Amino acid sequence: MATIRYDSASCVYPGAQTLAVDSLDLDIADGEFVVLVGPSGSGKSTALRMLAGLEEIDGGTIRIDDQDMLGVSSKDRDIAMVFQNYALYPNKTVGENMGFALKMMKVPVAERKRRVAEAAELLGLTPYLDRKPAKLSGGQRQRVAMGRAIVREPRVFCMDEPLSNLDAKLRVQTRTQIAALQRRLGTTTVYVTHDQVEAMTMGDRVAVLRDGKLQQFSTPAELYDRPVNAFVAGFIGSPSMNLCTAVLNSEGAEIAGATIPLARTALDALATAGVREVTVGIRPEQLELNREGAGFDATVELVEELGNEAYVYARLPGSPVTGLDGEPVTFVVRSATRAPAKLAEAVSLRVQDGAAVHLFHPETGERIKD
Repeated sequence: MATIRYDSASCVYPGAQTLAVDSLDLDIADGEFVVLVGPSGSGKSTALRMLAGLEEIDGGTIRIDDQDMLGVSSKDRDIAMVFQNYALYPNKTVGENMGFALKMMKVPVAERKRRVAEAAELLGLTPYLDRKPAKLSGGQRQRVAMGRAIVREPRVFCMDEPLSNLDAKLRVQTRTQIAALQRRLGTTTVYVTHDQVEAMTMGDRVAVLRDGKLQQFSTPAELYDRPVNAFVAGFIGSPSMNLCTAVLNSEGAEIAGATIPLARTALDALATAGVREVTVGIRPEQLELNREGAGFDATVELVEELGNEAYVYARLPGSPVTGLDGEPVTFVVRSATRAPAKLAEAVSLRVQDGAAVHLFHPETGERIKD
């Protein structure tokens, strides 16, 4: 187990005009499970590879247990890496695959067998130790790759999108197993994914990256409840937060002729910021379909039935209200009622009483302090 610190760590690829990772600052506690999440090209995998010694650190430092990793080769960092593709030896059995790294390290045979047996027991692989990878399912192969990392008993686990090749059901099952296993072992883990649901359900803390820069590093609950900017607000949550530009008036934010009341503290903060418009964010579960007509009018474009709930996608026809991309906004409403609306039906959307309304600066995207 180990502590990890990224201190203004940067990386630039040869010939690139911008930094792949730009002055990344992270403090990761001993035994913590930290997830790096972001869209493609955000620098999350590069940041992980810098930690593992697979990419050069071009600026700043990365420290493991307060030891500077600059110039330290990958094999001397005591890190075990799990990749997106399993990279198993097809001609070796599960047991041989798991123990191969120990064999190269000249670990005695008896010790190798002990570690492999313990890891196999943890991962439920004991019945498959004599099988070849071709005779295993995708989830079992991924567990073998995990076992190969576990037997090394490293200070740090680095996992680079290890579930990307699994089907949806298996992803849910395996991510639960990985999270439970990490808590059982207590090994410091840095996990990379582009799937924000994966990030929110697995990580003790989550670092959201965009264009190589850290946007927010916090607990999943904090990311969801108090995103620091409009990007994090729109990225975290499934479906994502409804974001639109609204005109301010004396009572609040006006959307399609209806005013969303804002607290006096929020209105004062907006006045201090000197803005006449604001980016408003509302989670789908904090909107409701209002049959009484109070709210802003919209037309249903799509209804997603999920059995225990439904998501209604409704557009504001002919409205000047736009999203961050300048296009007309489609609002998403989560409803506990089955078949809450029909396609092309005219509905009214209302913000629930007591719902959190998030406010962001229309130009910088930064959260308006409330």
